Amino acid sequence: MTLPSYKARPRRKIIGFAPEILQALEMLALDCGRSVQSLADEAFQDLLGKYHRPTSVKDALRESTRRLPANDDAPPERHGT
Repeated sequence: MTLPSYKARPRRKIIGFAPEILQALEMLALDCGRSVQSLADEAFQDLLGKYHRPTSVKDALRESTRRLPANDDAPPERHGT
């Protein structure tokens, strides 16, 4: 799994956590030697993967071409023969 690079300026969104969840996340970050941001990046990446959602434009385009019948391996159905 690769996490997105932050060469471009990341967009920001405010997300609220219950105090006990935030405390647990901060403790996990300290124990792992990572930031809460990197833990959140990993969690959201896993969540998108769980629901088979693309995480980049390249992945989205790849998935959209797979949905086209012209890209299926199965031969087309014959009607009326």
